[in-house]
Amino acid sequence: MAVLRGKLRRARRDVDDDPLDAAQERRVRAVLALGGVPQADLPDGVQQVRLRLLERAASGREAPRDVSAWAAVVASNLAMDWHRAKRRQERIGERLAALRPPEHPSGEDTSLLSLAVARGLDHLPDAQRQVVVLRFYADLPVRDIAEQLGIPEGTVKSRLHTAVRALRARLHEDEVV
Repeated sequence: MAVLRGKLRRARRDVDDDPLDAAQERRVRAVLALGGVPQADLPDGVQQVRLRLLERAASGREAPRDVSAWAAVVASNLAMDWHRAKRRQERIGERLAALRPPEHPSGEDTSLLSLAVARGLDHLPDAQRQVVVLRFYADLPVRDIAEQLGIPEGTVKSRLHTAVRALRARLHEDEVV
């Protein structure tokens, strides 16, 4: 029983420590909704605002003078981020659709090719496999890969060239293409 009371006290304390009161939460939800964030994503948006407020406090910065206004600005920024991410996904989808050949090979052919490429990737050295995955599967530009890995762009290009040549040779060797 004492354990249960302790848990209840901690739960009440956690509720009392909520950085957003009910009115602020409603305002955040309204800003997100008016910003075009779908209803299903509103709880996540509210949580993001809470998290940023808690991170701000944890980092030692003083609380905003007007938490409600600060939370509304953060919510507005989150709504803009949501739209940017949505547009980015749409552009990626368009780019992928444009890359599809007009005549699709049969499902069996596609599966065979995918399996052969996966096997080929398994036989590449780690550094080459890493740049191939980042470039062709994650669709990162060479510049970003170089920056993220901390290597020169020329090294990325060299590894890509060597890896693609090895994959192509393996696919011909296995008579896949």
